[in-house]
Amino acid sequence: MAYDAHLHADQYPPERRETLLAEAFAAGIRGIVAVSMNPESCAETRRLAALWPGRTMPAYGHHPEQPPLATDELERLCSWIRRLAENGEAFAIGEVGLPYYTRTEAEARGEAFDETPYLAQLDVFAGLAAELDRPIALHAVYEDADKALAVLDRRGVRRAHFHWYKGAPETTAHIAARGYFISLTPDVLYEPDIRALAASFPLGQLMAETDGPWPFEGPFAGMETTPEMTLAVAREIAALRGLKLEAVERELDRNTAAFYGFE
Repeated sequence: MAYDAHLHADQYPPERRETLLAEAFAAGIRGIVAVSMNPESCAETRRLAALWPGRTMPAYGHHPEQPPLATDELERLCSWIRRLAENGEAFAIGEVGLPYYTRTEAEARGEAFDETPYLAQLDVFAGLAAELDRPIALHAVYEDADKALAVLDRRGVRRAHFHWYKGAPETTAHIAARGYFISLTPDVLYEPDIRALAASFPLGQLMAETDGPWPFEGPFAGMETTPEMTLAVAREIAALRGLKLEAVERELDRNTAAFYGFE
């Protein structure tokens, strides 16, 4: 049994989305956190999650590697999310964060990049997560993780998940000290920095994810990314830490279920 703590179910081809989830559950995946890209994506994520209540946890937000929402669009999305909370629906906030790759690519081209509206949008989503006491799934890597931590601190966010986290040792230590979580993808099988992180970060704050449909290399080259790949992530974490696989799987499962509130 395993969880996929971060999957873009709605980004697979339309004819593949439902079969992907059905196959994953049949293969032993216990639960999936389905994150969203934008308001339209949120609606599709909610539809898919309703097909497997208790097993697919939707997360609603606006991915930061795209232009931020206009003020009125952001207000409409947040109002929609608040209505779902009032109706008693289970969900998280995500995927939200900061545009590391968009920013660094622009800077490499010698272009000016204004991060201000992205920080403002993250501040709104972090405030919403704190207001509704919901987990928040973050896209915030390297130096952007420090900026995100400052926003989380200011807003008083209790449950934060830095997905596919990469960052400096001191930032990693700050995330761990705050009791926040990180998740590792299948690249833990071949990326040295991620392997070092898997061996050292507190096991009680680790989760496994795929970020599907993002494709991977190494033993997964040319393969469709599916939630079942989290089983390989768990095996590699166990091997790197010299622990029994069953103990690691149990801990990763417990972490994800408790953090995201799976039944």
